Amino acid sequence: MNALMAGNHKLEHEPFGLFARWMEEARAKEINDPEAMCLASVDANGLPNARMVLLRGFDERGFVFYTNRESAKGQELESHPMAAGALHWKSLRKQFRFRGPVEHVSEAESDLYFAGRPRDSRIGAWASAQSRPLESRFALEKAVAAQAARFGLGDVPRPPHWGGYRIRPVEIEFWTDKPFRLHERLCYRRPEPRGDWTCEALYP
Repeated sequence: MNALMAGNHKLEHEPFGLFARWMEEARAKEINDPEAMCLASVDANGLPNARMVLLRGFDERGFVFYTNRESAKGQELESHPMAAGALHWKSLRKQFRFRGPVEHVSEAESDLYFAGRPRDSRIGAWASAQSRPLESRFALEKAVAAQAARFGLGDVPRPPHWGGYRIRPVEIEFWTDKPFRLHERLCYRRPEPRGDWTCEALYP
């Protein structure tokens, strides 16, 4: 399995080291947004919902993204704190998938990330009632102008309804494109987020 699945990468007992190397390669070679991630959640009726977000951090605890917690995805994650993510790097002919339970990142982590966003993005986080009906573009621009005037030249703090989520994976898959659709698939699984990983190759 090692020769088949690892390619030029060293297989490890946990998947985060390999993911870090894949992400480093993607940041060097992917033309646009190597952190772009499809995030899937489910609504109150169990109907799946998927959208693109940006992966903003990862470590052995899991994968982090940020959003308005009053948005559709925020409400879905509060009601059903489970999610799946996928990153596809077309230039590398690779994709990476994971899924597991979701938790809030700490307030300190959310504050630190928010403070590093461009000022206009921070103002936009206050102005946008994300996922709710918008009567006109003018209404959004008016809300942005009102928030810009409110904060003036001062600091723009993080809104209380805005913050980060961490997906704690219990399943991770590395997928590499191969000729004739005989792709290489390497799957890591564990029974719960603090458990030990097992690893196996999958048929394409």
